[in-house]
Amino acid sequence: MNAVLLLKLFLVPLLIALVTLAGRRWGPGVAGWLSAFPVVAGPILFFIAVEQGANFAANAAVGTLSAVLAMLAFGISYAWAARRYDWPASLALAYAGYAAAVFVLSLRDATLMIAAPVVFAALLLAPRFYPEARNTAAVTSKPANDMLLRMAAGAMLVLLVTHFAAHLGPGLSGVFAMFPVMGTVLVLFTHRSAGGAAAIRLLRGMVFGFYAFSIFCMVLAWTLPATGIGMAFLWSVLAAAVVQALTRVWLTRHTLAQGAR
Repeated sequence: MNAVLLLKLFLVPLLIALVTLAGRRWGPGVAGWLSAFPVVAGPILFFIAVEQGANFAANAAVGTLSAVLAMLAFGISYAWAARRYDWPASLALAYAGYAAAVFVLSLRDATLMIAAPVVFAALLLAPRFYPEARNTAAVTSKPANDMLLRMAAGAMLVLLVTHFAAHLGPGLSGVFAMFPVMGTVLVLFTHRSAGGAAAIRLLRGMVFGFYAFSIFCMVLAWTLPATGIGMAFLWSVLAAAVVQALTRVWLTRHTLAQGAR
């Protein structure tokens, strides 16, 4: 078993576990914000770069950036459905929204100059399209094996996407690197254990985390052809970390300002 395969099998599930524990400690909004950091798509793009080359991965990063639009479609669809339905119907409608967005994205490969402004405009507008999180009766049951399920789903996604990357091409490889595995497992278990309002708060928190994710993809697409894999990922992670910290500061101040009203 080579080192790349070991990373595929253990790194992403470990990151999912850490985000899950952080969310349990600080609540669904923080879980959503953290989950949007490239803890799944980042390693997938790294494995694609190692196995398919820097130029292939740079194009895949643009596809992943574009797929933020599909993730917003997933989140908004689930949030509205969660006001009325339980998690099975909500998840089905969310996947329908995601699939429709992916279909539109697959019609044409986006360039970085087009994808970047469209994605950032969508992130600015997206919070207006989420419903208010109305308090509902919480469901107190919590599966004992939910952590294992989350970790297993993350490992499966990494293996599938990186295995079929050469057949999918860089654009679709990038899009499917953004498949909502983290969003699915987090929102599903949040909805089951804490109710629809908590699920909506989690999904709304993801929007603010996508700023760091988008910066990660942009920097990666810019730097991979010029600096090589190692330096490109280093600069991308550093840039994303700075933006992630800034969004957290803004969210904290915004929450305090609302509480003071």
